[in-house]
Amino acid sequence: MFAKILVAIDSSPMGKTIFDKALDLAKSTGADMMLLHVLSYEDGMPMPTSFGREYYTGLNSKALEIYQQQYKEFENQGLKLLQILADQAISAGISTEFSQNHGSPGQTICNLAFNWQADLIVMGRRGRSGINELILGSVSNYVLHHACCSVLVVQHLVEKESDAEIKQAIISST
Repeated sequence: MFAKILVAIDSSPMGKTIFDKALDLAKSTGADMMLLHVLSYEDGMPMPTSFGREYYTGLNSKALEIYQQQYKEFENQGLKLLQILADQAISAGISTEFSQNHGSPGQTICNLAFNWQADLIVMGRRGRSGINELILGSVSNYVLHHACCSVLVVQHLVEKESDAEIKQAIISST
């Protein structure tokens, strides 16, 4: 069925859910997994205070140093996450590798899927809509329309405010 599953992981709480679904699928099909984390501003990478001295003459070296330090921490957090998840998959008997790339998430996912010859991409959906989707775009939408293989989109379950209030009331009354 599937021989190679590319799993797009981000640092959101949903990342673990996406991984768990992909791991279950890999176990049932005997597929190899590639875990991918894309370093992008959409995933919480610190925004630079400036893009370079040629554009912003007021850039001081201390601000640039702080940004570089924050970026390195962000990069290391992503690698740690990938290593932990890869170790879990390998412990479960799944051949797993990982990659952390820079760039536009949708394009990066599609490019790696093509180059790695993935049969399936497993990714999440944040549920952006309206103006947020228009401005920020939708990575899952991009991948669905440009991927070279099948795509499984794990839906982010957004709890309705009224449901949360009812649950809280039940918990409080017990």
